[in-house]
Amino acid sequence: MMRDFKETFLEVIQAVLPLTLAVIVIMLVFTGSNPVHFVSFLSGTVLVIMGMTFFLMGVKLGMLPIGEAIGADLPKHGSLIFIAVVAFLLSFLTTIAEPDVRVLSSMIDSVSEDSIDRNLLLISIAFGVGFFVTASILRIVYGVSIKHLFAISYLIIILLSFFTPSEYLAISFDAGGVTTGPMTVPVIMALGIGTASVLQERSQLSEGFGLIGFASIGPILSIMLLGVLSS
Repeated sequence: MMRDFKETFLEVIQAVLPLTLAVIVIMLVFTGSNPVHFVSFLSGTVLVIMGMTFFLMGVKLGMLPIGEAIGADLPKHGSLIFIAVVAFLLSFLTTIAEPDVRVLSSMIDSVSEDSIDRNLLLISIAFGVGFFVTASILRIVYGVSIKHLFAISYLIIILLSFFTPSEYLAISFDAGGVTTGPMTVPVIMALGIGTASVLQERSQLSEGFGLIGFASIGPILSIMLLGVLSS
C-alpha cells in the first residue's frame, strides 16, 4: 500500500508542479502579487497535492474495484430491469457527488442570480448521465454498435439546439464537460470494463470504453430539454 501511495504522490507532483511553477513566475514577474497571496497560493498547492493523492488512492483501492465487480455481476442476473436500475442509480449518485458538477451548478446559480435553480440543474445533469450510462451498459450487453448511438444522439443535439434558449445552450455543453470528472470517470469506466469482461466475444477495449464520451451527451440533452421546457 505504501508503494502505491508513493507512486500516486509522485504522479500528482508531476501533474501539479508545472502549473505551480508557471503561476509562481506569473505572480512574481508579471503581476507583482503581494506576499500574502503568494503564501496562500503555496499553502493551497500543498493541500491540493495531498488531497489529490488521498483521493486517487481512494479511487484505486475502493471505487475502481467495486465498479468493476458490480459491472461484472450485472449481466449474470439476466434481468433487464435490474441491470438498468443499478446502472442508473450508481451513475446518478456518482454524478451528484462529482465536485466539478457542484462547482458548475454553484457558479451558474451565482451568476444567474437564482434564476436557474442550482438543485434542479444538478439533478438534471445527474439524470442525463444516469440515463446514458444505463443505455451504454445495455448496449454492451446486447452488442449494439456505439457508432449508431453516437450518430443518433448528436443528431438530436443539433436539432434541439435550434429550440434551446441561448443561455441554456451554453450551459448544456459545459455540463457535458464537467461530468467527466475525477469521481465519475473511474466508476463509469469500471462499470463498462467489468460488464464487457464477463460477456463472451466482447472486447474490453472496444466495448468497455466509450462510456465516458457517451455519458457526456446526457447532460447536454437534459439541460437543453430543461431550457426548452422553462422557456
